Amino acid sequence: MAAAISEFKNKNILVTGGGRGLGKRLALGFAKLGARIALVGRSKAEIDLAHIEIEQAGANALRIRADVTDPEQLVLAVNRARVAFGGPIDVLICAAATAGSLNPFLQVSTKAWTETIEINLLGVVHSCRAVLPSMIEKRAGKIIVLVCDINEPPKLNFSAYSTSKAAVARFVESLAAEVLDHNVQINCFDPGPAYTNLTDEVIRAENRLESRVVTAAKETRRTGGVSPDLQLAHAAFLASEQSNHITGKLIHVTDDWKKLKNATLRPDALTLRRTQK
Repeated sequence: MAAAISEFKNKNILVTGGGRGLGKRLALGFAKLGARIALVGRSKAEIDLAHIEIEQAGANALRIRADVTDPEQLVLAVNRARVAFGGPIDVLICAAATAGSLNPFLQVSTKAWTETIEINLLGVVHSCRAVLPSMIEKRAGKIIVLVCDINEPPKLNFSAYSTSKAAVARFVESLAAEVLDHNVQINCFDPGPAYTNLTDEVIRAENRLESRVVTAAKETRRTGGVSPDLQLAHAAFLASEQSNHITGKLIHVTDDWKKLKNATLRPDALTLRRTQK
């Protein structure tokens, strides 16, 4: 832990969706490791609460209200963090997401379906566009994009959410190739089940969803899901120089990140297709 703390001390980390769920969890974890945190979210109440939790842990964070669907707001957020921190963003964590309307495709309005894509996919695109110029300029940067259930069977009434997350994974693979020579690494991270607002949304929609999906959500609510420490360990690895050889990959919380430290991965390993052999 001491090594991790020294590595992230005074690192500048921006977290979209930092006011709740996994975004807040990772922001709190990295704050405890000594990083300077910029919490980005649409809800002032949520980022204020996340800020209080970080303060109670003996750290601090910058609160920035911004909507990831608005590219200009994200550029302003990144610039504000740069001024406040005295330097550019070292690590971007894209955690802002929505489940969208958990209804059959033809019963979801075009507007609602599209909004899910705008938040989950274009939100990542806008966030990357905002931080990449400075990362490329200094020839160093890490981007971690949260995805869920990409390698799972399709789920009824999740069309917008599942489509957006699969598209994000493909975007990350494509962008990684473009920034490879600039020493910027971008990866997807599937943190596994965690009790968040999405968990409750699934449970509330149980009469429209498959029983296996609802049962899994109720179990996550009961247990809390994957250990926050394990999720943070994976994220910290992907945000560290130990993972400089890994980019454009889809890392799952069940993967042994310690083995990946010195691994030489084939080009098709741990991609959207999750090739393992």
